[in-house]
Amino acid sequence: MHTTPARMLFVNLAVEDLERSKEFFAKLGFEFNAQFTDDNAAAMIINESCGVMLLREPFFQGFTKKEIADTTAGTECLLAFTVESREAVDRMVQTAMDAGAGHAMDKQDHGFMYSGSFYDLDAHHWEVFWMDPATVQP
Repeated sequence: MHTTPARMLFVNLAVEDLERSKEFFAKLGFEFNAQFTDDNAAAMIINESCGVMLLREPFFQGFTKKEIADTTAGTECLLAFTVESREAVDRMVQTAMDAGAGHAMDKQDHGFMYSGSFYDLDAHHWEVFWMDPATVQP
């Protein structure tokens, strides 16, 4: 049997004010890897194989020939992550709103899955969801 090594994923997001973004996500309970954090970038830890690189806009621009998306006018992507319970969805969304996030979508309850969402300080769209473990196939 051939097994593929686990892949790592690093989402890169352009941010206007790196320190402000770090403070925002720290309030949501995220930590940063100091080894990959400096004045231009912050490595936000999602888990051992996934992270989000918050990059100051001028630094981000150095990685692409295209213009940085205007997230206040359009959606560049939806970033979704799980939490441990329905209550944790509500807490995370409320904490984000209290920290200056914008309202994205109304909460959705599908019984086996529950979600809430917000726009972060740079208008990136985040979805927070819980899924009943009994419904997830191995």
